[in-house]
Amino acid sequence: MTLLKSVLASATAVGLLVGAAHAEPALIFDLGGKFDKSFNEAAYHGAEKWKEETGGSYKELEMQSEAQREQALRRLAETGANPIVMTGFAFGEVLNKVAPDYPETKFVIIDMVVEQPNVQSNVFNEGEGSYLAGIMAAQASTSGTVGFIGGMDIPLIHKFECGYRQGFLAAKPDGKVIINYTGTTPAAWNDPVKGGELAKAQKAQGADVIYAAAGGTGIGVLQAAADEGVLSIGVDSNQNHLHPGKVLTSVVKRVDSAVYDAFTAGDAVEPGIKVWDVKSDGVIVAMDENNAPLVTPEMTAAVDEAKAKIASGEIVVHDYMTDNTCPAD
Repeated sequence: MTLLKSVLASATAVGLLVGAAHAEPALIFDLGGKFDKSFNEAAYHGAEKWKEETGGSYKELEMQSEAQREQALRRLAETGANPIVMTGFAFGEVLNKVAPDYPETKFVIIDMVVEQPNVQSNVFNEGEGSYLAGIMAAQASTSGTVGFIGGMDIPLIHKFECGYRQGFLAAKPDGKVIINYTGTTPAAWNDPVKGGELAKAQKAQGADVIYAAAGGTGIGVLQAAADEGVLSIGVDSNQNHLHPGKVLTSVVKRVDSAVYDAFTAGDAVEPGIKVWDVKSDGVIVAMDENNAPLVTPEMTAAVDEAKAKIASGEIVVHDYMTDNTCPAD
């Protein structure tokens, strides 16, 4: 029996009914697994925080294949889970199809907009956090060349890339950004070996700070950067601790907060679009004891200044999702 089937069977066995007064929320992780040390794991931490604070329980599923998306949503809805939270843009098309069939169930999707009356769409201004990381990379780089390694080659990840390049070149106009993506299929999110190979290749071209926006693949990027004696930048979760003193910062998307808020709201989740940005601390660059030796006072001041200007609108970070050109091109 697959993990998907066993979890759903257990949920059915305990007799959860549609419309139950104390329906459990549910969380579906995208491919790569909940302990990917990145996007999925951030969602997991949000659910666990809610569980610890409330004493409640929730259902969870780890995707094993693309084919399971619709089955997972329908079966969870039929067992009475409410709300059903899912991580990743890849649920968008399926959710748009499934949500109308379960009008009493609230669905929450992260990283995609689905316009249905019972869906809350959580989107992040990743470009803003990446802009701040670009400023830090410009100050940390001694070669004037930095790298970006994306996972699946899609517009969402180009948001990260574009913001990073925009921030880096604002601080170092004569600098250079080397760009690679690990693939064009979902397998691109879980290939740490390839991530490591690309990091080594970028280092050979002069990059001394490499930003990985590649899910589980990024773990290989961070490892290779540490091994090669160059700095890295983590993503989604705070990855500074993975290689203390060698990860310059992490661009953290508060996916944990999105899940926590959805679980807390329960079936009172408000449909519509919820935006998480630098102004709301929905996207941050992580500062802690693990990267403190790398962060100079000048770097902190530059980041704080940029944050204030982004929040006020003085600095506008390009949104690649609405215009697939990048000012840094």
